[in-house]
Amino acid sequence: MKNIIINKWVHLGLLFIFLICATLYSFSETGARKKVQNIVFDQYNRLKPREKTNQVIIVDLDEDSLKEIGQWPWSRNIVADLVSNLTDLGAKAIAFDMVFAETDRTSPRHIAKNLPVVEETKIIKDALKSFPDNDFIFSQAIKDSGNVVTGFSRARKEETRRTPHLVSSPTVLVRDRKEFERNVSAPEGVATNLPILSKLAAGNGHFMVSPESDGIIRRVHSFYKYPKEGSATQKVSYYPLLALEALRVFVDPKARYIIRSNKKNTSVDTKYLVKLDQYSIPVDEHMKMWVYYRDITKDDYVSAYKILDKKIKETLRKKIDNKIVFIGTSAEGLKDIRSTPLNLFAPGVEVHVNIAEQILQGKFLTRPDKIIDKEGALIALAGLSIIILSLFFNLFWIGLITVALAGTMFAGSWIAFSDMGLLLDPVYPSAVLFSLFILSSLLAYVRSESEKSQIRGAFGYYISPDYMDELTKNPDSLKLGGETKELSVMFTDIRSFTKISESLDPEELTQLMNDFLTPMSDLVMENKGTIDKYMGDAMMAFWNAPLDDKNHARNACLTALKMNKALVPVNEALALKAKEKGQEAKVLSAGIGINTGECSVGNMGSQQRFAYSALGDSVNLASRLEGQTKAYGVEILVGEETKNQASDLAFIEIDLIKVVGKEIPVRIFTLIGDDEVAQSKEFKKWKATHNGMLAAYRAADFGCAAQDVKEAQVAAKKVFGTNMDAYYKLYKKRIMEFTKKPPTDDWDGVFIAKSK
Repeated sequence: MKNIIINKWVHLGLLFIFLICATLYSFSETGARKKVQNIVFDQYNRLKPREKTNQVIIVDLDEDSLKEIGQWPWSRNIVADLVSNLTDLGAKAIAFDMVFAETDRTSPRHIAKNLPVVEETKIIKDALKSFPDNDFIFSQAIKDSGNVVTGFSRARKEETRRTPHLVSSPTVLVRDRKEFERNVSAPEGVATNLPILSKLAAGNGHFMVSPESDGIIRRVHSFYKYPKEGSATQKVSYYPLLALEALRVFVDPKARYIIRSNKKNTSVDTKYLVKLDQYSIPVDEHMKMWVYYRDITKDDYVSAYKILDKKIKETLRKKIDNKIVFIGTSAEGLKDIRSTPLNLFAPGVEVHVNIAEQILQGKFLTRPDKIIDKEGALIALAGLSIIILSLFFNLFWIGLITVALAGTMFAGSWIAFSDMGLLLDPVYPSAVLFSLFILSSLLAYVRSESEKSQIRGAFGYYISPDYMDELTKNPDSLKLGGETKELSVMFTDIRSFTKISESLDPEELTQLMNDFLTPMSDLVMENKGTIDKYMGDAMMAFWNAPLDDKNHARNACLTALKMNKALVPVNEALALKAKEKGQEAKVLSAGIGINTGECSVGNMGSQQRFAYSALGDSVNLASRLEGQTKAYGVEILVGEETKNQASDLAFIEIDLIKVVGKEIPVRIFTLIGDDEVAQSKEFKKWKATHNGMLAAYRAADFGCAAQDVKEAQVAAKKVFGTNMDAYYKLYKKRIMEFTKKPPTDDWDGVFIAKSK
C-alpha cells in the first residue's frame, strides 16, 4: 500500500484528477465562487473609481426639506412646484426615484369628502370642490415641463393594479428572438404611478434593482419584460431602467432604443448592445449591465426646499441648468438604503446617478461569458505546466514558478480592468495553482508511520482521552496536512498579568501559570475542544477539528461560561496562601474572545516536528476580540457568526466595530449565560432596553440613547450585578462626546478600534 501511495504515476494521476475537477468548477456559479470574484471586483472599483461627469444632479428630500416643507408625502401641488421650478432652472430631464401610486388625500375634494354632512359645512364643501385637484395640478406641471420621467417598482402580484405605461418601446434586432425573450427577466408584479401622471410624462422606467447574495448591487437589469395590458397571447413589452429613460429624455425625448446582437462577437464583447442615439451600452443575455461606481459627495446633492424657495432657487441655476435631475431621498425613515462596493449604506438614487453617468462617459464594466471559458482554459494550461514541471524541479523552484504565474494573473487582471473595464478573476486560478503546489508537496512527503501512532503522538496532549479514542477509531476523519474548515476559535489570557507577575519569583510564577492553565485546558478538552498552543499567560483553542463537531460554536461558548467559574477554587487557594504569607491576594480572571469562521487547519509544522494548528482571518479576529474585552469591561466577547450558531444562549450585542487589521466592521456580542438565562423574563427585558439604546445611538439620536443607557444599566444590575458598569460608562462617554460634537452625516455608528 505504501509503494502505491508514493508511486510517482499515482502522484501524477491524483494531480491530474484535481486539475480536471478544479477546471470544471471554474465554470460554476456557486456562492463561494461568486463571493471570491466579487471581493476582487469590488476592490478594483475602490482602487480605481469612475470619474465625475458634472451632468447629473440629485434633488434631495432630505431632513432639512422635511423641516421646511413638512413631513412626506407632500401635497402634489408642492411637487408640481418642484417640477416647474426645476424646469424653469433649465433641468433637461427630471426623473422621480419614487412612485405616486395613490391619489393625493390632501386634495380639496378629498378634504370636502371627509367633512361632516351638516348645514354649516355645505358652503365650505362646495367651495373646496371648486378647487382643482392636486393630482391634476401635478399632471399639468409634468405636461408643461415635457421632460419628466416617472418610475415604477416591484410589487406582489396581488398588489398590482395596472400595467406600467410604456412611453418608448425598444426595437429588438437579435439573432434568436425566442432565446432573447426567454432570458429577459420579468417581475411578479409592479407598483405604478397614477395614469394621469405617467401618461403625460416624457418617459417611464423601472427602478427595480436586485442585489447579489451578499446584499451589494453590482449589476442591474437595463430592461424588464412585462405582459401587455389585455394581451390574450401573452405578448410582452420591454421597460427600460429609470436611468436609461432619464438619459433618453436628456438626449432627445423622441429617441428610440435599439437592442441588437453584438456584431463584434469577440471574447471581450457582451452578447447584446443597447443603442440609444450615439450611446452603446453592453449588456449580457439577461439584459444586465454592471455598474461602475464613483464616490457620490455632498456636492452632488441639492436640498429640495431650496428649489421651492423663490429667494434661493435662482442661485442654483448653474447647478441645475442642462442637467439630468434625479429626485430621491436621504431623509431618515424615507431612505432607500442600498449597498454598493463603495458604500454599504447608500441612498438608492445614487445607483441611478452612477448608471446615467457611466453611459454618458462610455465607461463600462463587463464580464462576457466567453471570458469565463478563457479563464477555464488558462487554469488547465497553467496547472498542466505545474504538474509537468514538478517532475523535473524541486519544490523551491516549483513554488517560485507558482508565485510567478499567480502574480502574472493578478497583474493581467488589473490591467484588463484598468484599461478595458474587463472583469477577470485572478483569485480562483491562482488558488488552483497554489493548491496543486501544496498537493504535490504533501504527496511528496507522505509519512510511512502508522496513522494511529502518528495521531496519538501529535494530539495526546491537546485533546481529551475520550476524544482521542474516537479519533484513533476513525483515523480517516482526520485530514493531515491542511484543510479549509469552519472552526470556532477561542483565545484566553490572564487579566493584568504583568502587574501580577512583578511580585512573583520564577517558581511562584510557574505555579501560577499551572494553576491558571490547568482548569482552562481541562474545560476545553471536556467540551470537545482542541488546544492549539500556550503563549505565556494566554491559550488558544479551537472546535470542529480534527473531528467534526456540529455544535462547535455552542460548545466553545459553554466552555467560556465555565472558565471563570472554574477559577473560583483556584483564587480561594491563592487567597489562603497569600494570607499565610501576609501578602495581598492575587485574583485570577480571564478575558475570552471567540469567533467562528473559515480557517486553514492542519499540520503547520515539518517532518521533524508536527504542529496541528489553525490560521486565517477568523483566527485573527478571535484574538482581537479577546483583546477588546478590557476596553468594554466584559469577560467574554464573541463574533456574530458564533452568536448565530449558538443562538439559544444569552447574548447581548456590544458594538459594531472595526478591529485592528480589518476594514469591514463586525458586530460583537458578550455572552451572559446559558439557554435558561436567555429565556428568563429579566434577561429579555434587559436585552430589549439594551437593543433600543444601540438603535438610538446608531441613528444618532443621542438624547434617546442617553436615557436608554441609564435604563439598560439599571436592568443589568437587577439581573447580573454590576459587571456591565464599565461598558455602559463607555457608552455614556461616547454619547456625551457626540452630543457636544455630533458626528458627520456619513457616520454609520461603527467604532474604529485603535488597539489590539
